[in-house]
Amino acid sequence: MTLAAPASPPDPRTRRRRAAAAGFLALFAASQALLWWAYWGNGAKRLIGDENTYQAWALSILDGGAWIQSSIWPPLQPLLLASLYSLAGPHVLVVQLFQTALFVACGGLLRDLWRHLGGSVAAANTAAALFLLNPATAAYAHWLWPEVPHLFLLLAALCLLVRATQPVRALLAGACVGLAMLAKSLLSAFWPFLLLAFVQRGRPRFAGRAALAFVLALAAVTAPALWHGWRETGRPMIADSSVYNLWVGLTDRWRSDYVQDMGGATLPAFLASGATPQERNAIYLDKVRALVAERGPFRILADQWGRQYFRLFSAKTSLVSQLPGPACAGYLSVYRTPAWLAGALMLANAAFHAVILAAAAFGIACWRRRPDRLALLAALFLAYQLALFLLIHVKARFLLPMLPFLCGLAGSFLAMLGSRIHGAVGESALATTAPRLALGAVLAALLLFLAFGGPVLDHPCAG
Repeated sequence: MTLAAPASPPDPRTRRRRAAAAGFLALFAASQALLWWAYWGNGAKRLIGDENTYQAWALSILDGGAWIQSSIWPPLQPLLLASLYSLAGPHVLVVQLFQTALFVACGGLLRDLWRHLGGSVAAANTAAALFLLNPATAAYAHWLWPEVPHLFLLLAALCLLVRATQPVRALLAGACVGLAMLAKSLLSAFWPFLLLAFVQRGRPRFAGRAALAFVLALAAVTAPALWHGWRETGRPMIADSSVYNLWVGLTDRWRSDYVQDMGGATLPAFLASGATPQERNAIYLDKVRALVAERGPFRILADQWGRQYFRLFSAKTSLVSQLPGPACAGYLSVYRTPAWLAGALMLANAAFHAVILAAAAFGIACWRRRPDRLALLAALFLAYQLALFLLIHVKARFLLPMLPFLCGLAGSFLAMLGSRIHGAVGESALATTAPRLALGAVLAALLLFLAFGGPVLDHPCAG
């Protein structure tokens, strides 16, 4: 009789991977448990702002109302809510479960995307872990804003575009972009840049058939909303809040959300200012021109530089803003959480926010991989958002479309540090020369100042 040789113990790298996977699952379960408890444990969180609009719109659709009811908000989110409610009843819980599944899928899409951008397996895994474990990010799945469906569609489109030489994948990518535009207006001015994904190194230089499939799918998905906009307003539009957001962005005073919130205070007056979107936009464009003439363009830009990016990168995230706290500092207190749970969530929020921003800063400074079409698109997308948010109304949740890329950069840097500690081969996409590290330190200090410095500069509760 032959005895089988005893199985050899796993090598140290395998043991580390198993321990990391187990640690991730434990932390993810703990993070999810705390967030679900925070929302439901002491009575459901109260809906705020646009959540109420989407909820009322969805219930109206169920009662036979129009599928488009506003020129300010795109229609996808209320349509999604109405669809889910029609299947399981008008319960927020069913939306939360569906969006949690989308949120987890976003982590998988981020991992796939970062591998295509040149990150190692460890970097892609770390990026996905940072994204999924951050309570401020995970909490978006519990709210009725369209942030999670929009991000899922955006990441799905990008993952398809990296493989978009085939018309079928390009068709699916175009459909995802079209749906994303029906969820939020962010891509309305950016989507033509996505055609860069069809530029090839070989022959032909441009994948024309795939690009055509992309554009046709995007057009087909958005056509009903554009036709509705044409019939109602005289121009093809899905939703247009640009002038309203420009006016609010120029008149905001504070460096963090919900401190004497201008958005909610200004919207009723904006909607009452004219019978049509064109009338409202014309009136408020005149107000913008008068403001610029009064204060001068250089002072306007100086004020924007001194406020907007504090709001965008603020560590007082949408989760923190809804926890119990002083109203003068922008705390809405719509979560009914005990002090220990609110404190735990705030601490985890601050830790993840700081680590992601600081490590991403070093990732940017140390990145050395030659940019390809996907890296170029990612850079253009980040630059587009930074330019846009210099002027228009900004909330902390508007950082979410940038977070997967920030998590990717952070993941690459942290994976490189981990490989150095364990004596393995470092992250090939990064170069850690002294000048790059010095630049990373400066950029990290700047981002951390933007994240935590707003309330210190503002003193919102002082008098």
